Amino acid sequence: MTYFRRHPVVTVLATVLITALITVLVLNLSSGEKKIQERIGALYHVGDAQFLRSMGTLLGPPIIGGNRVTPLRNGVAIFPAMLEAIKAGKRTITFETFIYWSGSIGRDVADALSERARAGVKVHVLLDWVGSTKMEPELLERLERAGVEVRRYHPPRWYTLSKMNNRTHRKLLVIDGTVGFTGGVGIADPWLGDAQDQEHWRDSHYRLDGPAVAQMQAAFLDNWMKASGELLHGEEYFPALPSQGDVSAQLFRSDPGEGGESVRLMYLLSIASAKQSVRIAAAYFVPDDLSIETLVAARRRGVHVEIIVPGPLVDTELTRRASRARWGKLLAAGVIIHEYQPTMYHCKIMIVDDIWTSVGSTNFDNRSFRLNDEANLNVYDRAFAATQIADFDADRAQSRPITFEMWQKRPWREKLVEHAAALLRSQL
Repeated sequence: MTYFRRHPVVTVLATVLITALITVLVLNLSSGEKKIQERIGALYHVGDAQFLRSMGTLLGPPIIGGNRVTPLRNGVAIFPAMLEAIKAGKRTITFETFIYWSGSIGRDVADALSERARAGVKVHVLLDWVGSTKMEPELLERLERAGVEVRRYHPPRWYTLSKMNNRTHRKLLVIDGTVGFTGGVGIADPWLGDAQDQEHWRDSHYRLDGPAVAQMQAAFLDNWMKASGELLHGEEYFPALPSQGDVSAQLFRSDPGEGGESVRLMYLLSIASAKQSVRIAAAYFVPDDLSIETLVAARRRGVHVEIIVPGPLVDTELTRRASRARWGKLLAAGVIIHEYQPTMYHCKIMIVDDIWTSVGSTNFDNRSFRLNDEANLNVYDRAFAATQIADFDADRAQSRPITFEMWQKRPWREKLVEHAAALLRSQL
């Protein structure tokens, strides 16, 4: 203390520095805005026209017809489809992802994008700064040498420190403005293969053809403008899109700065509008109090609710522990929870009443609901929902059901760790 009394300038500078650090920490750990706290009333069902009006007007872009959605299960189907589409690109390619790591698939994607850029295709790649830290510099240099425009989302700079906790978690690939891909897959070798062992993850991705691709392109451009200050527009990015099928869909996006509650509200409104069933496949399932209340209320209405989450083979043990601490009221209400056993389970799927399906990048946790930029493809179609129900059932067959009694009887040390982890759920 004597030192600081003798050096008042040092004291002032230290105070300023400490105040600045505390301010940055507070800005990153809190969203600053109120969130919905009251349970959403069940005023209509998913099958009602009012539900679609709410989804397409109150919360998101219009739900439009004329689309075709092709489900792709695991890397064995996902990556060949994406690479084939990239190699067929003639005018523009836009690509946004959270995870991009070095490895076999990272090199394959970089090579395909680079080849198209050298051929004169305008290629724009947006990588989250945190999610791409395991990407070797040589890959970035290879892309840039070929003429690919690469941007990092929210790199650490003094004027963006308040946004360090806001990551882009979106997975979007659009070719020539006509073909789009989204889902849960990152560009990293754990997603290769067919979930055949512990080293290869289970996940789903989707190809989109039709008018809703323009909404996917707009979602990419939303963050591209933030990262580059550049507006990409014109016919080569937004061509006329004729009907490609009979599926109604919307590309739903959210971010903390604009409509930060929208994806959370989309999930809650969907569950509140369920009449028969809710199926949720969630890589990271850490529900807040209102989400638990909404799921329990669905059970009280007689809705069948099933959830598949990762089992012991996880990439984030802290999140699994926090998740398990939150299951009590759900299990007691009759919600059925299964833990997937063969490998890491990375799916992000919700199916309501066998007709409304939401797939994409959003996890069922606070980080996706309030902190990250996310994008989901919402599909209103029974045939598509049937494909996802079949996948859900196949995954459930390889999962371990957890009963309320099992949950209650877990060792006290396990309970202690899980409840301690749950204290951090606002950041998970």
